[in-house]
Amino acid sequence: MQTVYVETSVISHAAARLSRVSRVAVLQHEARQWWKECRPNYRVVTSQFVVDEASLGDPDAVARRLKMLADVEIMPTSELLHGVAEQLIRSASIPQAARIDALHVASAAIGGVNYLVTQNFAHIANAVTIRTIYGVLDRLGLGPLLICTPAEFLGGLDDGQE
Repeated sequence: MQTVYVETSVISHAAARLSRVSRVAVLQHEARQWWKECRPNYRVVTSQFVVDEASLGDPDAVARRLKMLADVEIMPTSELLHGVAEQLIRSASIPQAARIDALHVASAAIGGVNYLVTQNFAHIANAVTIRTIYGVLDRLGLGPLLICTPAEFLGGLDDGQE
C-alpha cells in the first residue's frame, strides 16, 4: 500500500466550516472528497508539526481538526529532518519565515512516503518552488516524493466533454 503524508492545509480545509469565498469552498470540497474517497486507499501519515499546527486557533475548529487526525500515524522526527529542512530553506525554495513548510516536506521525504498531499500553494505545491524542492531532495538522495493536491488524486472534471 502506498503512503501519503497529509499536510495541515488539507486537514484545515476538510475540517473547516464552508467558506463563502468560492475559491476556498472549492479547496474545502476537494479536501473533504479526498479524505472520504481516496484516503482509504492509502496508508496515511503525518507529523507532529501538523498536529501542532492543527492545535492552534478556535477551539471548535481545533477539535474538528484533531478528530480527523486521531487515527493518523505520526511519523518520528530526527536531526536529519531539521537538516533537510535547512537545505530547503538555503536553496531559496522555501523562505525562512515558512520553516514549518520545509519541515513538512522534509518529514515526508525522510519518511519515504510516496505522496505529500497539500493545498499550500504558497510554499509547497507551487510551480516555481516545486522544481527546486525536487532538486534539493534529489541531491540528498531523498526520493521519489510526489507533491500533489487532493484535486490531482481525484482527477479533473469532464475535461470539457458534455
